[in-house]
Amino acid sequence: MQITKETRISDILLNYGDIAEVMEVFGVQRVGKYSMRMFLAKALNVEWAARIHKVPLDEFLEILHKAVAKKESTLE
Repeated sequence: MQITKETRISDILLNYGDIAEVMEVFGVQRVGKYSMRMFLAKALNVEWAARIHKVPLDEFLEILHKAVAKKESTLE
């Protein structure tokens, strides 16, 4: 999965649940499957999450990409 500024936060959490800790650094809390936060995560994309939490988009994407690469390397 390629993570871009348009990627939904819910998609990241569903595909890479293990990197939730990385996202929590930016204030994106873990979400339960049926919670209100999960509903909001479906509508929220990476760009808006970065804006809401006042993190530069490039920095947010770079850290997400590193976390995904690390996770994928441990699966190989």
